[in-house]
Amino acid sequence: MDVNQYALVRGARQTRGALARWNSDPWPLLRGWVAGASAVAAALLLVVGLIASVAQPDLTPISIPGITQPPEAGDVLKILLRNSLVLALHAFACVAGFIAGSSLPLSAERRTGASRWIHEKARPIAFAWVIAVTCFSLATQAYALGSTGATLAYQLHISIAALLLTVLPHALPELSALFLPLAAWTMASRRNEWGSLLAATVVTVAIAVPVLVCTALWETYVWPHLLRAVMS
Repeated sequence: MDVNQYALVRGARQTRGALARWNSDPWPLLRGWVAGASAVAAALLLVVGLIASVAQPDLTPISIPGITQPPEAGDVLKILLRNSLVLALHAFACVAGFIAGSSLPLSAERRTGASRWIHEKARPIAFAWVIAVTCFSLATQAYALGSTGATLAYQLHISIAALLLTVLPHALPELSALFLPLAAWTMASRRNEWGSLLAATVVTVAIAVPVLVCTALWETYVWPHLLRAVMS
């Protein structure tokens, strides 16, 4: 069997084995993932509040469905599109962790010469890419959300603290769902369980998608009422 085919078959076997193990007792692992992702989400919201308190608000009039115009289904789709891109980025980072930690070492052992050298060097590059993705995602989301928060608070004439309280019901589960794949990557790296990362990607994305749909609906149709209550 070709080296790449063998690595693929072995990866599929590891994925099926991980899913079978988790299916018998999923809660301990899920609790760890959710706790890790929620901790990152809470820390990110704290940083967002700090950035919003010092950021310069944009004076350009903003458009808020439910406040400046009636909410529509298209507004939900816009939120889902934005979040799906972030989730896809985090999921690909999880897959890169699987390739770097499980498949690449196996392929390198069965190669010689320049091909082996390339596979050996690809592993730290893949790890660095996952770390870079995590840092990039955290930094960009913190800055974007903080700047948007400063603008919202200024134009709606409410405090940053009041704004954060209104967004907590959907922002905390939304961010937790987005960071589930990275929480799985972190736990697998600490336990050296690289072979289970492909299964973790499938499970975390399957959990995140319905959560993101619910939070998008809440943000579009419920959050404006909370804003109006705070504004009044």
